[in-house]
Amino acid sequence: MEIAARLKGARLSAQKARLAADLVRGLPVAEALEILEFSVKKSARLLRKLLESAIASAEHNENADVDELSIVRIQVDEGRTMKRIRPRAKGRADRIMKRSCHITLTLADEAGLAGAPAPAAGDQADKEQA
Repeated sequence: MEIAARLKGARLSAQKARLAADLVRGLPVAEALEILEFSVKKSARLLRKLLESAIASAEHNENADVDELSIVRIQVDEGRTMKRIRPRAKGRADRIMKRSCHITLTLADEAGLAGAPAPAAGDQADKEQA
């Protein structure tokens, strides 16, 4: 069973959100919550709220055991960019890009992980070389 939670239009650049997403990708939810709780980044706070929402949905809608849930997928996509201008000297203007992102978080229990495709052989070889 897989549970997905989405946060759309988060006022944060996708690049910054991916920093926190990379910390918890593939971890059990208890460990991911601990990591996000002690991170000082804004993206970690947003991801923690999203993860708690996904856990609550899994408990309420699917009667899932929280101890068996883990993060299968975190996807951070770019959202809308608001374009603003900042006046500068001599009549010029600089453009300010206020970026946003969409975060999709997918949880699965142990049974859902068994049905997930295994990583490709090339992925394992790359990890062993590193």
